[in-house]
Amino acid sequence: MAIIPAFQEAGRIKNTIEAVKPYVNRVIVVDDGSTDTTFIEAIQSDVTVLRHMVNRGQGAALRTGTEAALRLGAECIIHIDADGQHDPSFIPSIIEPLKKGEAEIVFGSRFLGITSANMPFMRRMVLKAAKTFNTLLMGIPRHVTDPQSGMRAMTAAAARRLNFRQDRMAHCSEILRLTTRGAYKWCEIPVRIHYSSESLAKGQKSSDALVIVWQLFLGIFAD
Repeated sequence: MAIIPAFQEAGRIKNTIEAVKPYVNRVIVVDDGSTDTTFIEAIQSDVTVLRHMVNRGQGAALRTGTEAALRLGAECIIHIDADGQHDPSFIPSIIEPLKKGEAEIVFGSRFLGITSANMPFMRRMVLKAAKTFNTLLMGIPRHVTDPQSGMRAMTAAAARRLNFRQDRMAHCSEILRLTTRGAYKWCEIPVRIHYSSESLAKGQKSSDALVIVWQLFLGIFAD
């Protein structure tokens, strides 16, 4: 079952849904308080659509979608972005270790030998800095190759145990920290990310790294 968190994705959400559908038995879209036509377009795509009345952040939307998937009896849960950057054709590769019992949580990595199209130089540098931060201050193993992996899959049992609390941008690092420091079997699988001018304009900026660091520090001290 695929979870797609969406915020202001009018004109993109339909294409993403249709690209994901062939690889899963059900799609859940969580509209995170969009003020455009994202919600309407998702409903028209004949999938399960949930809605936050206000924008709470991607982490909160993923949590809402994951909880709904568990209630609906999902055996495997996939997180995938709404903007079309994640290539759904890699879903079978991501869930294969789950089906074989080799892993409980699988992260898609942009840095395992498959070239991601048009990754800007500054984005690559920020991700390298994020990897260093994750290792030195978050305790995430150095051999984790993608510090902000947003395309991931997990078993239902792992999803029930994975208590991530970051509502906004820091959820990726939080999930990595909880997984790699917890009693989970996990691995990374190569995936391809398609960067476009639209997704880059809408996506995280380099300055957002400071916000993520602050959110993570608050989360650590709250543990």
